[in-house]
Amino acid sequence: MTEFTGERVVPGAVNEDLWAEHIARYAFAARYVSGGRVLDLGCGTGYGTAELAPLSRDTIGIDISFDAIQYARLNYPRHNLHFLRGTVTALPIADASVDLITAFEVIEHLDDWQSLISEARRVLHPDGLFLVSTPNRLYYTDSRGTEGPNPFHVHEFTFAEFRDALSASFPSVAIFQQNRTGSFAFAPVEPILTTVDARMDVASHAPDHAHFFVGLCGINIRPDPRSFVYLPRASNLLREREQHIALLQSELQLTKDSLAKSLEDHQKLMRLHAEQQEQLEEHNRWALQLEKDWRRGLERIAQLQDELKAEQSAAGQVATAYAAKVVELEEENRARTQWALDTETRLSGEIAAKSAELVEAVRLLDRAEETVAERTVWAQGLQQRLEQLEAQMRMIRESRWIKLGRTVGVGPQVRD
Repeated sequence: MTEFTGERVVPGAVNEDLWAEHIARYAFAARYVSGGRVLDLGCGTGYGTAELAPLSRDTIGIDISFDAIQYARLNYPRHNLHFLRGTVTALPIADASVDLITAFEVIEHLDDWQSLISEARRVLHPDGLFLVSTPNRLYYTDSRGTEGPNPFHVHEFTFAEFRDALSASFPSVAIFQQNRTGSFAFAPVEPILTTVDARMDVASHAPDHAHFFVGLCGINIRPDPRSFVYLPRASNLLREREQHIALLQSELQLTKDSLAKSLEDHQKLMRLHAEQQEQLEEHNRWALQLEKDWRRGLERIAQLQDELKAEQSAAGQVATAYAAKVVELEEENRARTQWALDTETRLSGEIAAKSAELVEAVRLLDRAEETVAERTVWAQGLQQRLEQLEAQMRMIRESRWIKLGRTVGVGPQVRD
């Protein structure tokens, strides 16, 4: 089911008055079909187009809404009824090919409303009729009251504007008023098809008071300005008013109950207001004390800022002294560093000299060790030779021939 937004009529989703207001226009238009070709511009959900189709040779409904066209195709299938999606300001229809064109409550939705009129003139047969309706701007604005302008409407017409707009394109124009009026209806209890007679003591009123305007336009033929009365199903006006009064009374009682509840709530709000007023005064006293504390805080902050400035000045002096001391220490450090470098150079030279002396001492020691080793070998050789000589001497001493020679005084003298 297509959703009713408040602007596009969906069968079964609107009240009887709104439904009658719209379907009455198609009942008015049905008198001019006469078996010809019909074009319904801004057909919406297609209910009105379907009203005209049984009396026509071929009927086409055009609307820009995809959902509306889908709804129409699904709910109104007929062999001579076709629904097209498109804009009413550029019709996909051949020139002078349509016998009756309807455009109900469409023109006020368009920025380029002139194109709708010119396109209708283009596709209308010279002997055809163009029916177009729109709300009366003066009445419609008053009827909406506090709701304000209709957000779906781009341009609304007064009677003179509507008449002049149609007359600029069509040689023959008749403007009808569509109003919801009270009447007395005489009808048989059993629903039978009979001729309906109507009498209108007041055929028209001032156009500024009309609810809607319906323009009937022709090219070669002059429209027949015959009045038309549509009696909707919900047409027992007295009963409707009684029901409406009962509804208003019910709403009035609800309003009274709501007012009593509102008064009770008002008393509660007054008590709550008094409590809140007392709390507010207490909060004001607290705020005044808080302001005093805040001002004392500001004074203390100013005092602390002065102390901070003094401390910053003293800290600046200390920092200057520290900077001078740092410079002095850096100079002393550079002097000591230079002394350390000089001392390192001097000690390095002395160490190199001592190292050379040590190398020479080691060399001499090695040489001395070699000499000692050589003399030790030489001494050992002498000792061995000595031992050999001592052995020989002992042999000589022990020789009997030597002893005999000593005895006789002959031979070498061998001493100990």
